[in-house]
Amino acid sequence: MATENSNNPLVPPPPPVPSLPQYPEMIMAAIEALNDINGSSKSAIAKHIESTYGDLPESHAALLAHHLNKMKDTGELVLVKNNYMKPDPNAPPKRGRGRPPKAKTPLPAGTVSSPPRPRGRPPKPRDPFAPPPQPKTHSGTGRPRGRPPKKAKTTTSSAPVSAPTPATATGAPRGRGRPPKVKQTAVAPVGC
Repeated sequence: MATENSNNPLVPPPPPVPSLPQYPEMIMAAIEALNDINGSSKSAIAKHIESTYGDLPESHAALLAHHLNKMKDTGELVLVKNNYMKPDPNAPPKRGRGRPPKAKTPLPAGTVSSPPRPRGRPPKPRDPFAPPPQPKTHSGTGRPRGRPPKKAKTTTSSAPVSAPTPATATGAPRGRGRPPKVKQTAVAPVGC
């Protein structure tokens, strides 16, 4: 038994591989065949490919759109008013956005180029005869700059104590922010 498929009449042979050209070739052939001066639309290219090559895959529309975009991005095709056409060989190359860079003049042989200028504002020039700057000190008061650090609470009661507040009477530390409003007990009005 050499091969089972060749002798068995019930097993169909594998379908022949369709010999379709690549999509870019089919697209270029369709544009050349349509030969429209304003270019060919995507639907016209698709109809021409479908009529010329009958056996197309189910994803033909997606493949065609992908290859048209790819060819447009690489410059093989030009899109003008939703029509694809071959680029004009005599047309100037398409410029990018923004200002074009300056043309660099070649330096003569033997010259050494200086390193590029650093970014940002250059420092002020220093006077060579001026004395070196003194380190900054506090302004005559002897006190350091900024808010002084918090002092630790002391337990000695050397200061006279006035009427105790509810927080200090219980010994609990006062919280941050505005204290809640104290509710007053209702007093019966005195009738005359």
